[in-house]
Amino acid sequence: MSSSQKPAPGSITWTDLTVPNADEVRSFYQAVVGWKTTPVSMGQYDDYSMNEAESGAPVTGICHARGVNADIPPQWLVYITVKNLDESLLQCIKHGGLALGEVRALDGSGRFCVIQDPSGAVAALFEAT
Repeated sequence: MSSSQKPAPGSITWTDLTVPNADEVRSFYQAVVGWKTTPVSMGQYDDYSMNEAESGAPVTGICHARGVNADIPPQWLVYITVKNLDESLLQCIKHGGLALGEVRALDGSGRFCVIQDPSGAVAALFEAT
């Protein structure tokens, strides 16, 4: 999610997939879509940045459902930029949503929290630093 400019509030900033079998799923998308892979060290293991084949630009992530990511559902998760994460979380709860887990820092680029809307759909709210 690194960029020289802050993403605009309301924009979809990033998308990733957190699954128990990240190595297998990474290989699946490499074969099906043609993405190239860059490992992202998580200490004891690597998650993956999936990159466009020609430019090498990162387009998504595929992550292991371990540690702080253990409870993230196995679905494509969009990160929606908000101006003020704390205020957006208050509004989420006020309007029938849930915060799924704690607010977490993201690679020095900002912080995020996974939420669930009243219909059960899941997304992450992201505030850039």
